[in-house]
Amino acid sequence: GGSSLAAIKLVSFHLASIPSTMPTIDELGKVSFSVIAREWRCKFSEDAGKLALTKAQELLEKYESQIKAVPHVKNVQRIVCGGCLDFKVIISAPAVAFPDWEATKFEPEEAFLKELAEIDGITAIETQTYTLTEM
Repeated sequence: GGSSLAAIKLVSFHLASIPSTMPTIDELGKVSFSVIAREWRCKFSEDAGKLALTKAQELLEKYESQIKAVPHVKNVQRIVCGGCLDFKVIISAPAVAFPDWEATKFEPEEAFLKELAEIDGITAIETQTYTLTEM
C-alpha cells in the first residue's frame, strides 16, 4: 500500500521538476508563452478629419518593410480604435529570438517614434513589451 503511494508522489515530483518547453511567467508554470510582442502606441487627434491618424498610417507604411525585415518577426499588426483615438503597432517574435531584437533597442523603434512625435495631433506615445499566446 504505502510504497505505491510513495512511488506515485516521487513520479509526480519528478514530472513537475522537468522544465516545460515554453517559458512561464508564474511560479507554478501554468502561464506559458512562446511569443513576445513589442507595442508602439499613441493617441491621435480628431482635428482636420483625423489627419494625424492618416499621417501615422503613412509613417507605418514607410517603415513596414523595415519592421518586417527584423529577424524572426512573426507578425506585424496595426490596431486603431476610433472611439478611444488609439493607434497601435504590435510586432511579435518568438520568445527565443526576442532578446536579439531587444539588444538592438527594437530597431527601427527609435526612428519610427521620433517621426511619429513630429506629427501634429499625435500625443501620449508609449511602448510596452508583453507576451502573446493563442488559446
